[in-house]
Amino acid sequence: MKTLKEGDRVPNLSAVDQDGQTLSFSDYKGKKLVVFFYPEANTPTCTVEACNLRDHYKELKEAGYEILGVSPDSSKKQKNFQNKYNFPYRLLADKEKKVIDAFGVWGPKKFMGREYDGLHRTTFVINEHGIIERVIKKVKSKAHAAQILEH
Repeated sequence: MKTLKEGDRVPNLSAVDQDGQTLSFSDYKGKKLVVFFYPEANTPTCTVEACNLRDHYKELKEAGYEILGVSPDSSKKQKNFQNKYNFPYRLLADKEKKVIDAFGVWGPKKFMGREYDGLHRTTFVINEHGIIERVIKKVKSKAHAAQILEH
């Protein structure tokens, strides 16, 4: 698993969002972007993390950030997740794992002694030029917005 790191340029990929609309990373050129990867919509920790970003969306926007969530879920599942919790940001449905693989967040994991391949909860803070400024690997789901806003 080769995860993108600080100083790397974000690849210009496209994927569909919760509404089936195609979105490209080049759409965010000139804007600061937070891309948070989460394993699965509507699971406890992912919900806490996404709701924390929703609850602090105003502060994140005031700091100049656009927010984009990514998981390997379908557009329909992402739409249900967004509607259920009123997320004001877009969610990418990366079923083919093109974005997930390009960012290098899919790989071996351990849980309760069992090893398997899965998505590593990771957040990338990207500047206006498409360069990664920070990678947050130890995401605190209950305080994720604070982690993003600390410099």
